[in-house]
Amino acid sequence: MTVQATDPAGGVPAETAAPPAARRDRLRFLRNGKTATGLAILGLFVLLAVAGQWLAPHDPSAMSDDVLQPPSLEHPFGTTQTGQDIFSQVLVGTRGVLVVGFIAGFFATLLSVLIGVSAGFLGGIADELLSAFTNIFLVIPGLPLIIIIASFLPDSGDVVIAVVISLTAWAWGARVLRAQTLSLRGRDYVQAARATGESTWRIIVFEILPNLTAVIASGFVGTVIFAVLSEITLAFIGVADISHWNWGTILFWAQSNQALGQGAWWWFVPAGLCIALLGTALSLINFGIDEFVNPRLRTAARVRGAIRMRVGFTPVARAPRPAPKGAGASEAPEGSKGPEDSEGSERTEGTPA
Repeated sequence: MTVQATDPAGGVPAETAAPPAARRDRLRFLRNGKTATGLAILGLFVLLAVAGQWLAPHDPSAMSDDVLQPPSLEHPFGTTQTGQDIFSQVLVGTRGVLVVGFIAGFFATLLSVLIGVSAGFLGGIADELLSAFTNIFLVIPGLPLIIIIASFLPDSGDVVIAVVISLTAWAWGARVLRAQTLSLRGRDYVQAARATGESTWRIIVFEILPNLTAVIASGFVGTVIFAVLSEITLAFIGVADISHWNWGTILFWAQSNQALGQGAWWWFVPAGLCIALLGTALSLINFGIDEFVNPRLRTAARVRGAIRMRVGFTPVARAPRPAPKGAGASEAPEGSKGPEDSEGSERTEGTPA
């Protein structure tokens, strides 16, 4: 039960203990099935990225006499036309994909927070300049610019590719954060902080950013997905360093050597499945964040177990009807329910979806 105390300054009741439901809501994100599944798959890929080099049974670049062998106990994913072990290539290549994805996601999210939150909170001429700068990057096609920049760089390693991708992937997140900041800067607690003389940076860090955490996390996950696909695309078309193994490099060599025409499906299917699984994991985490942030989805998840769902209608929780005036507690026997309360204290109203 929530315990309330009286604020001596204004006489306004204040909560002194969080209700059990509020404590349970803190772990709702991790209890979500989509989030748990996505984190489990992502954790597996992170483990392979860390230990893949030691788990690989063969040198991914070593050639052998086992040419175009289908999957077997010795070569779980088969071999290439030069006898290279595809299973080892997949394990070793996982690190490059995740390194590029997370480094690009970190720097792009950092830029989007700095520019988007500053533009939304400061307003005025600063907002106009930062918004114009953001709009320029929004209209520039990202992938072609990445290809042009990466092709002119002397060393197109993982870190360089990640930095290039982050410089072209921050604009959309900045626009979203600017819009959210505009809606937060007029809240009462922000105005109270200004009235007490708090500095601008302290208001942004301690008042604005904590309320943008879920949005920032969702933007980070979306940027990681974009960075992973961009890195694989660059490797597949040969712009990135093809001597460095990642899943895109495997697909590049499979396409260059006509693996599909030779019937060597095992050359490109494992890498394609890994790309699909990683994208699915990140998407599930993103969906879980969306359900955690979106009030409509959060309310639907909370009442899903207590409200009978009907096809074609959106369940809406309604408060119980107040007792009629003049009706005392003695008029209704304890434990009895009316026709409208036969299925619980919450009722549903069908509204077209």
